[in-house]
Amino acid sequence: MQSVFIAFGILIQLFAYTVTAYHFIISLFAWFPKKEKELIVDKKHTFALVVAAHNEQCVIKSNVDSLKALNYDKDLYDIYVIADNCTDKTAEIAREAGAIVLERFNDKLRGKGHAMDWAFNEIFSGEKEYDAVCIFDADNVADGEFLNHINTRLCQGYEAVQGYIETKNPYDTWVTASYMINFAMMNKAFQTARYNVGLPNQLNGTGFALTTDILKKFGWGANCLAEDMEFTMKLLEKDILVGWAEKAIVYDEKPLTLSQSWKQRVRWAQGHADVASRYIPKLGKRFLKEGKLRYIDGIVYLTQPLVMMILGFVLVMSFIQGLYPDTKIWVNALEYVTPLFWTMISYGQILYLPFILWVEKKLTIKTVVYYIPYLFFVYTWMPISFVGVAKKNKKEWFHTQHTRAISVNEVK
Repeated sequence: MQSVFIAFGILIQLFAYTVTAYHFIISLFAWFPKKEKELIVDKKHTFALVVAAHNEQCVIKSNVDSLKALNYDKDLYDIYVIADNCTDKTAEIAREAGAIVLERFNDKLRGKGHAMDWAFNEIFSGEKEYDAVCIFDADNVADGEFLNHINTRLCQGYEAVQGYIETKNPYDTWVTASYMINFAMMNKAFQTARYNVGLPNQLNGTGFALTTDILKKFGWGANCLAEDMEFTMKLLEKDILVGWAEKAIVYDEKPLTLSQSWKQRVRWAQGHADVASRYIPKLGKRFLKEGKLRYIDGIVYLTQPLVMMILGFVLVMSFIQGLYPDTKIWVNALEYVTPLFWTMISYGQILYLPFILWVEKKLTIKTVVYYIPYLFFVYTWMPISFVGVAKKNKKEWFHTQHTRAISVNEVK
């Protein structure tokens, strides 16, 4: 029995390390820009800018003001605010700021996914037609050139495009600084790298665009706790790739405390596990049928909670083995593979993130100070993944409070 446990431990370690190595290798393509075809921006698309809001009276005006100020023909876009089950002045403030307000009251179908499903039906049943829809959260403010960069990607033929998510309040607390560091890494090492190599990008919940043709053809229907990931995988299953608009910047407010962050990330982990359980088999079938790397890439991404759980388990078992070396219940899998390779991967990543921060012009004295607590923030993903997987079938949605009413000029 002991040998079986040790063999199992080695196998799960090799799986986690292989997935980690895969992400690291793909990330290297971030430094090799994609050779774009001759760029012809031959159309100015029309947009419905849709803002999901639940009790967001503190931040909704800043959001609408930033969208009204976009450097894009004002006749080519409208701003819709979904006042979803609001009990405050969100609807009133949004309307006064110049948005078209769609008020929704449904205490049974709660959450952003359901609100968007309802809002799309309301917008598409109206007299005005749009080429695409852009999704924002109420706490966001957008860079003035956002729609121009999204429009460029649509002209290139993309039917779904994710913009660059920046942190609106990076130095409020060590938690918001950790989000800033994490998103800088994800934007470069994950999103830019995959765009350069021709793999699908991921929708990040806000700052993204979808053509109305896609929504009318397939419907939204993404109503789990990670609706952005669910719709990404829905598109991937149909062989539709999400594009990446690195210069289409949206500033997103991050939670101030570890408690708020914990709840938010548990919700993400629940949704991630839910989507993984439903879409890994579907993508696996597509890969066996077509042999395209993009399906394997999607599967690898969906296994991330499992990888974090394994790494957490490895950490605990290694600690126990260190305390009781004579028990012989655990073996480090790195003893069975080329140590040099894994050493390069492990230590390379320690240096890699500061390098990314330097390139992205975020390696400031403040960032250096917050780097140690950021490492703790990363480790909290391990227990969060366990909780998320255990609760993947629970659909209870909760509201993350936003209070930082910052204009886009203040952020920049």
